[in-house]
Formats: sequence, C-alpha cells, structure tokens
Amino acid sequence: MFSKNVGGIDKILRIVVGALLILAYFLVDGAYSWLYLLGIIPLVTGLLGTCPLYSIFGINTCPRK
Repeated sequence: MFSKNVGGIDKILRIVVGALLILAYFLVDGAYSWLYLLGIIPLVTGLLGTCPLYSIFGINTCPRK
C-alpha cells in the first residue's frame, strides 16, 4: 500500500474541503452538481494520510522523523 505522505495542515484542509464539497452536492441543485462528488477524493486522501499523486511526484508533507 502507499506510504503516508500527507500530514499536518494539508491533511486538515483536505478533510474540510472534501466534506464541504460533498455537503454542497446535497445543498446545490443544477446540471453539474454531481461534480461536487469529486470532494470524495480529498476527503479520502486526507483521512488515509496518503495521496497517490504525491507519491508519483515525490511530494511529502508529513513531518520528518
């Protein structure tokens, strides 16, 4: 599985933004409201603490041990 590469503020922002986008899906009507479901991606990566794109590009926001 992927190693942890999301930490700190990055993790919190991902969870908050993802949750807000999913909430907006239920509150906003429109032809493209399904796009708010893309909030699942930052929510899951924030909760799991790993981002596949970060792994590809060699980015790590976790504090050094």
